Amino acid sequence: MSPAHIVSHNPATVHPPAGGYSMGLELKQHRRLLFISGQVPEKSDGTVPDGFEAQCEQAWRNVREVLAAAGLGVEHLVKVTTFLTDRGQLVANRAIRRAMLGEHEPALTVVVVETVDSKWLLEIEAIAAE
Repeated sequence: MSPAHIVSHNPATVHPPAGGYSMGLELKQHRRLLFISGQVPEKSDGTVPDGFEAQCEQAWRNVREVLAAAGLGVEHLVKVTTFLTDRGQLVANRAIRRAMLGEHEPALTVVVVETVDSKWLLEIEAIAAE
């Protein structure tokens, strides 16, 4: 299924995006919205990979699995919020996000927080539209 008609807004009067996202996305038409709860880096068997990069990839796999269950893909994402546990994770997070999203650039927020379980080094929530 094709994504909703999405228009990106990156006005010249606002600082440009620092890579891999849009300042604003407008949904001109859509049939469905999917709200994806925060995805932690746990595998289906409950194990958590070692290291930030492996955890970030697992959290993104979980997001993609929820999208797939709804018949959607990453191109349907309109908003992603990533909760990191350390500022030092920013560069790796950006690289992995770009690899997972390809050329797609949803609206994006990244914040540094403390996760509910200290073994989780990040959490990702998202909104998708069709």
